[in-house]
Amino acid sequence: MLKRLDVWIWALAAIVISRLVTMALVPLIDTTEARYGEIARIMAETNDWITPWFNYDVPFWGKPPLSFWLQALSLQLFGLTEFAARLPSWLANLGMLALIYTLTLKLAGQRQALIACLIFATMALSYMMSGAVLTDPFLALGTTLSLAGIILSLKQPESAWRWCLFVGLAIGLLAKGPLALILIGGPLVLWLIWRRQWHYLLTIPWGRGLVLTTLLSLPWYIAAELKTPGFINYFIIGEHFLRFIDSGWQGDLYGSAHKQVYGTIWLYWLWATLPWGPIALILLTWRWIRSKRLNPFTKQKLSDEQCLLLLAAIFPSLFFTFSGNILWTYQLPALAPFAVIIAMLVTPATPATRLTRFITSTSTAFMPVLLILAGIYSYIDPNKFNTEKVLITAYNEHKSNAALPIIYIDKAPFSARFYTRGKLTQMTLPELKTLLSNNPRSSYFLSIANNNVDSIVSSLPAKVKVGLKNKRFTLLEVTSVGNAVQNLN
Repeated sequence: MLKRLDVWIWALAAIVISRLVTMALVPLIDTTEARYGEIARIMAETNDWITPWFNYDVPFWGKPPLSFWLQALSLQLFGLTEFAARLPSWLANLGMLALIYTLTLKLAGQRQALIACLIFATMALSYMMSGAVLTDPFLALGTTLSLAGIILSLKQPESAWRWCLFVGLAIGLLAKGPLALILIGGPLVLWLIWRRQWHYLLTIPWGRGLVLTTLLSLPWYIAAELKTPGFINYFIIGEHFLRFIDSGWQGDLYGSAHKQVYGTIWLYWLWATLPWGPIALILLTWRWIRSKRLNPFTKQKLSDEQCLLLLAAIFPSLFFTFSGNILWTYQLPALAPFAVIIAMLVTPATPATRLTRFITSTSTAFMPVLLILAGIYSYIDPNKFNTEKVLITAYNEHKSNAALPIIYIDKAPFSARFYTRGKLTQMTLPELKTLLSNNPRSSYFLSIANNNVDSIVSSLPAKVKVGLKNKRFTLLEVTSVGNAVQNLN
């Protein structure tokens, strides 16, 4: 048994470390990851730690700053690289693994604790989010910390774990906003109703705890509203109310609504938990058929702690069932409790045959191997992805020291802004023509959407050298002396 545990520990370490490789290889991909990376870059450049900025003159009211604080700090410490931007999410994932291990160890033992960590580390969504420039890993860290605090304070009412409920709330409020209150409080309220454990409320230091949460989170909200008035109205009413009830919400200042059919969140749960979610459902169904009982866990009754874990694992799906404006990343807070309860309820009853060991090993390796291969492919041929890294690299190689910033016609992608360190220009076509007419014999580098290259080139009063072409854009060097087309050397 000890030898097998050693193998699991090494496997878990290899899986966690493997994500560091893809974090360094994969360029920032538009739109979401590159957008958050650019917001963090601006914060690191300007040292404005109160307001995240969508652009230098446009405040970003869509999310609180915790992820941007950590990403900006990492960029300042380690340089403007994809690895530095993604490192805080990896550390947040490491924190969740530590919480999962500690919680499961105290509830079930070391074997189940390692299994829970392996399940969490190798699910599709958690493995991807462990190295992505997004806000969701920090929300999930907060909800996981609060959940662990609640459950462990059930076993040790006077322990310091009860304070983790309030620290986790503060992390969630600074990572994602009031949604954290719902994702943490929702399962707790349902558990109190289901198990009638109202006396638990008396063991929690609500007064001092809520003061702690307030002191940790509220000052930033006040400072953000004072600095850019209108933030509270947009963030609380728009992002948390209108976005939820209106799947076609048109008030989004920074993107577009993600309109989906009601109930799609359950399909996202299957995707997010691959491969373990479907495997667990198959095992539970098989056990229910064999037992001929209505209880899918056969004769085993759920403990109070297991009931709370189950509710926390399904609550995001319940809450977002009637919201069409959703993403699959909304399932991330559900994955830690899901991993713990599956490790406690399914794996102990699974016979350790060669077949089950093969299935377990294959399932554990499936998602990391798949995503590592995808990362290697994106490194070898990044132009197949929505990223401007290679194009900007080519621009830097060809430009002279006196060259003006690269010009994007109309709107530049976030990855272009990130890789140029914000030193680019956005122009309309008429503005570009005016620039060329007023500056004869001057050269400029342009990036034009591929489907517009022919029409724009034919209309320019300039000589055009065609350079690199990626998935979306073509790099051009134009000199305002004619209309010839050549190739860059």
